[in-house]
Amino acid sequence: MSEGNYVIAYDIGTTGNKTCLFNIADKIRLVASCLVEYPLTITEGGKAEQSPADWWASMCKGTAEVLEEANITAEQINGISFCSQMQGLVLIDKEGNALRPAMSYMDQRAVSQYQRGFIKGLLKVSGFNMWKVLLSLHITGGGSASVKDPMWKYLWVKENEPEIFSKVYKWLDVKEYLVYQCTGRAVMTGDSANVTFMYDSRKGKNKWSKLLCNIFGVDIHHMPEVVDAVDNVGGLTEGAAVQLGLKAGIPVFGGGGDASLLGVGAGAIELYDTHIYVGTSGWVSSVYDKRKVDLSCMIASIIGARPGFYNFFGEQETSGKCMEWVKNHLALDEIGVYLKKVEIHDDPENLYYSLYEYLDKVIEDAVPGSDGVIFTPWLHGNRAPFEDPNARGVFFNIGLNTGKTEMIRSVVEGIAFHKRWLLESIEKTIKTPDTLRFVGGGAKSKVVGQILSDILGKKIEAIESPQNAGAVGAAVLIGIGLGKIKDFSEVKKYIPVKYSFEPRREFAEIYDRNYKVFKNLYYKNKKNFADLNG
Repeated sequence: MSEGNYVIAYDIGTTGNKTCLFNIADKIRLVASCLVEYPLTITEGGKAEQSPADWWASMCKGTAEVLEEANITAEQINGISFCSQMQGLVLIDKEGNALRPAMSYMDQRAVSQYQRGFIKGLLKVSGFNMWKVLLSLHITGGGSASVKDPMWKYLWVKENEPEIFSKVYKWLDVKEYLVYQCTGRAVMTGDSANVTFMYDSRKGKNKWSKLLCNIFGVDIHHMPEVVDAVDNVGGLTEGAAVQLGLKAGIPVFGGGGDASLLGVGAGAIELYDTHIYVGTSGWVSSVYDKRKVDLSCMIASIIGARPGFYNFFGEQETSGKCMEWVKNHLALDEIGVYLKKVEIHDDPENLYYSLYEYLDKVIEDAVPGSDGVIFTPWLHGNRAPFEDPNARGVFFNIGLNTGKTEMIRSVVEGIAFHKRWLLESIEKTIKTPDTLRFVGGGAKSKVVGQILSDILGKKIEAIESPQNAGAVGAAVLIGIGLGKIKDFSEVKKYIPVKYSFEPRREFAEIYDRNYKVFKNLYYKNKKNFADLNG
């Protein structure tokens, strides 16, 4: 092991920060990691908020713990970077202080701003104002077609909290706030800029669009400088170094959003490479070399960490979050997850060291297809291939003989059915390969990997430490920025595969039948969801 190749990546997720210490040699090796959780506050009216101070505190605590676990000194760390949740809204003043709680990507309060800004109009395309859609598509390659997009949150603050809004210096995303705390520099990486849908991503442009800002009522002076993912944004300031317990001056790299870096960390970096993510949320994403949007399926290209490439990306709002729901509300007494919850989280020697591993045996006890029980994983609405904040979870076709084992397996199958729907939507544009990479907490489970392979009809490959793929992606950026990794074309050899799964064709007929019903459950209940939750 080379002693000079230690780096730290912070993976700022929805409910916690994974601080990961890596050594970069012939592969990217995880040396130590620490998860520090923080709250996500969800309240009535679609509000979903977090305290930026909690993110920073989690970094300070996580840094101290990984250095202690690895028994190395701060002087041995050569660089830091970030992977983070995207499409948050963090408004800061000129001193870098957050002016209000951060609005999460899950926040959907800005309904009136969204409807007035992107829906209202006589001429429409796919239900949206035709003129604004076509203009946004032309300039940015996408559009703010979801109520959860950050522009509508920005406008909500402008309209509802004018005193706070008057103090705004910059509009930042999640990791950008942390980069500012580290360096004192207000920047935004290209992927985060892209999903504000204010950024002109046309070839040769690459700047904030004054036209779109004027049309939608965004102050262009609030938009920060845009940098590349591998850029050295600046050295760690003295003040930040003291708080983090690191040395001042070490390079801080731009980093990327989870939608960009989980693919890099999965080793899916060449044209058409496709990865599947099952974490709190979930998605299917393919590497593409063009801007592309499919409004009918709510799938669009996002600027990737690798220059010149995009991630053609379809998102599922709640994915692994559905399994957390199972743990909290369904498993309970029959399986003993509730009684053993402390062991699952806190005892690293426990055989069932994760929720997925604990439930593996239970899921295997139910037959493929769950005896016809089908679950829809839309516990907080959905983004693609349909945008509907009113959609919710359903257990369908429960009978007298249905037990919790069938219901729990149906949750995993429902998550996989939705990934199939996303994959098929992407394949309208891109021919995806026969082998897909699988990352996120769900990829720790061999049973989940096999179910995914069976339902998608594809070979599935899971990497080492799949739950840390975003942090691995951030480590790749540091490695390239420091010259430890030659370039992106070399990345795949640094990320080995641990498990692979082949589809079992004998279950294809059952899954095809259930999948057809799964999709119909949305179409048949769309109005019912609106009546209950609209």
